[in-house]
Amino acid sequence: MATETLTAERILAATEDVLRLYGPSKATVVDVARALGVSHGSVYRHFRTKAALREAVTKRWLDRTTGELRQIVEDSSATAEDRLRRWNVHLFEAKRAKAGADPQLFATYEVLLRENSETVDEHIADLVGQLTEILQAGLSEGTFTLGSADVPAGARAVFDATVRFHDPVYAAQWVLPDIERELAAVLDLVLNGLRVRA
Repeated sequence: MATETLTAERILAATEDVLRLYGPSKATVVDVARALGVSHGSVYRHFRTKAALREAVTKRWLDRTTGELRQIVEDSSATAEDRLRRWNVHLFEAKRAKAGADPQLFATYEVLLRENSETVDEHIADLVGQLTEILQAGLSEGTFTLGSADVPAGARAVFDATVRFHDPVYAAQWVLPDIERELAAVLDLVLNGLRVRA
């Protein structure tokens, strides 16, 4: 019997461990309950279905990245151009690290992406929202221009232009020897297009 209070956070941490051990197709709520030393009914009191539990653990995993990126967005000591470059590089490095170091959780994310999960949609909206803030900062500094595009549309365009470096469908390419140079080239091109001309 478990002696610690069963919380959603404890369940999510145990679920990550179970997913790493068994993978998304074989991990069960019973496995999570066993790892916690509780009945599966106790887990279901916090998460009504296996799908809800899987979505919650994926959200927790994705939120770690968006939290780190948020620090870059809010770094007012850096220019918008510097923040945009660092934000994209950090996103790429975080996704690549997760694909390599945490393949079972990454596989769960890929399953959810294929299911067109609300969790993944929220994650993408959060990322585009952060890019929107960076572009708005560049407009306020007078260093960026978006032509006739509005800021959210511009942010989505930047997100789409760098998709090869953060969408899991491209994960196999993230280990290629020139991938960092290729990301730098895309960012140079994007930033060149955003800069106000003298």
